[in-house]
Amino acid sequence: MEENEQEKLNIEFQKESDLHEGEDGQLYEHFRWLVDKGQEPMRVDKYLTERLPHSSRNRIQQSAEGGFILANDIPVKSNYKVRPEDVITLMMNRPKYENQIIAEDIPLDVVYEDDDLMVINKPPGLVVHPGHGNYHGTLLNAIAYYLRENPNYDPNDPAVGLVHRIDKDTSGLLLIAKTADAKTALAKQFFNKTTKRKYVALVWGLINDDAGRIEGSIARHPKNRMQMAVTRDPEDGKHAVTHYTVLERLGYVTLVECVLETGRTHQIRVHMKYIGHTLFNDERYGGHDILKGTRFNKYKQFVENCFKICPRQALHAMTLGFVHPRTGEEMSFETPIPKDMAMLIEKWRGYISNREIEES
Repeated sequence: MEENEQEKLNIEFQKESDLHEGEDGQLYEHFRWLVDKGQEPMRVDKYLTERLPHSSRNRIQQSAEGGFILANDIPVKSNYKVRPEDVITLMMNRPKYENQIIAEDIPLDVVYEDDDLMVINKPPGLVVHPGHGNYHGTLLNAIAYYLRENPNYDPNDPAVGLVHRIDKDTSGLLLIAKTADAKTALAKQFFNKTTKRKYVALVWGLINDDAGRIEGSIARHPKNRMQMAVTRDPEDGKHAVTHYTVLERLGYVTLVECVLETGRTHQIRVHMKYIGHTLFNDERYGGHDILKGTRFNKYKQFVENCFKICPRQALHAMTLGFVHPRTGEEMSFETPIPKDMAMLIEKWRGYISNREIEES
């Protein structure tokens, strides 16, 4: 590995504030090492610590726990013993930074802004970070254009920018740091679980309890790398807790509010599926099939029309709260449910009303 590439990797590895939070579950190879033929058996975390002198062993261990370190294309834990001629790969949840983020004039809905940070209301369908198949037209391209005259903001510097992520087809509030100090302080709040985040989701099925708590460690699905799943063995995944409250029961679907105690990749989508209530029209997790209801053609047509009205998972990041990194002020923001999801909810309300009239 060239010396400048090694230094670049060290910088990326140090500054990436949330290495284990992927937007779409996809991983990207950043570097690989071919182990020497004469290599003595050595723990992979120690092996990489020697090759990443500016990164802590704890950081490397966290990456292994998250499934980001592979040996011969298979994720391994920190205690894996490196063997001669192994191929050790370091993966990350974004492409390498040589894919420069170019400023593009894309409209932004800026909810709040000051010298330290921005709160943005992301529409559904907008990819957050450039990646495979989406190297342009992303939220980061839009932010680069919006802040193009800010001399202190470098869109290609991982020390600034996104503090957390939401999926492409999830709408709602996102927090952006304009300075390195702000990102460090805000990322610490997410790590310490002191931020306040509420989501609204429409899920399949009738939830009987008015409220509940879902706890289940989340890891990459063993058979489908594009999915996450709740693991039977907590040590195989990352601890995750979601609290939900029923807002409205609409026959074959339920409108819920979800509060994140942790922030894992696809957490709400995975946890709701885990308890048997997959998000409505969540294609990746099977919610684009008719999971509840009747077999009548009239009902099937109604659901198909619902899918067309809201052609994505019905999930919206409605509320975001945090402490301002410089002033210490408690900040809280809320954004209304977007049009597609609002129309979907109204359509189900109409269906339930008509059904009740027909049955009376």
